[in-house]
Amino acid sequence: MLTVTKATLNVLPYPPGILARGPWPPARVSARWSERGYEPPAEKSAQADRAIGELIARGSPSHDGVTARLQRYEAADGELRLELQPMRWALRLLDNASGALSVLCVVRDHDGRWLAGRRAAWVATWAGMWALGAGGAVDVGEDPAGALGRELAEEWGVVPERLDVEALIATPTDMAMLVGQAWLEPGAELTRDHEHDAHAWWPRDPARWPRDAHPELRLLAGLVG
Repeated sequence: MLTVTKATLNVLPYPPGILARGPWPPARVSARWSERGYEPPAEKSAQADRAIGELIARGSPSHDGVTARLQRYEAADGELRLELQPMRWALRLLDNASGALSVLCVVRDHDGRWLAGRRAAWVATWAGMWALGAGGAVDVGEDPAGALGRELAEEWGVVPERLDVEALIATPTDMAMLVGQAWLEPGAELTRDHEHDAHAWWPRDPARWPRDAHPELRLLAGLVG
């Protein structure tokens, strides 16, 4: 049975949840970029200015730039097709993120354990909290599926044995997120980046995770596991 899903962020408010469900091989996920960038209302631009100022005040080396915004998506015939446009990076920091597209690459070892990293106190999101895998923004012109592997290499210094794109989701803060799952080969060694100050391998069964693991992480494990 053919399932086709289409939507436009400019028109339809997305409720939080799954927009499209894979898995797809990275080669089956494509993106087309608009030449026209997203222009936020003046009030949102001012909020973004304040958010960047707060990051600088707490010693973050993060800087503003340009990233991706999801305009439309289509899931059909075993493919996921995205239409993206450039937008200001700092808009991702707001409670209403204007459809900013992020990627999250969940990481598993050959025994099925989950890689968890504690985020450094200075980072823009989830500061001081435990998160799964690697994630971040999509650079202008970048292939979003390729961004999953790039973030994994930058944050943990590894190349996966296998990587699948699992889902496109919408968050309560009006951010779109492309979720992937990477499996490491036996004996793979991690090189932790400066955005994390600790890491651990959590058990295959999320019921055995630390009691203080964020509920959103358990929901994510249920999505990709």
